[in-house]
Amino acid sequence: MSLKWSDVQEIALQLADTHPQIDPRYLNFVDLHRWVLALPEFDDDPERGGEKVLEAIQATWIEEAD
Repeated sequence: MSLKWSDVQEIALQLADTHPQIDPRYLNFVDLHRWVLALPEFDDDPERGGEKVLEAIQATWIEEAD
């Protein structure tokens, strides 16, 4: 299975597993973008990871962390 930017929920879950010590409320988009690209299953155009999708990933990760 490969992850795309549209897989917001799965990306957030994998980031939470990969970075359990991070509070996503304080994460900047530069790091978030880099971490998404570093996920082993991620396979999408890095340029498509704009502010809106990063906000959605961050919001989902915050929900999962609570």
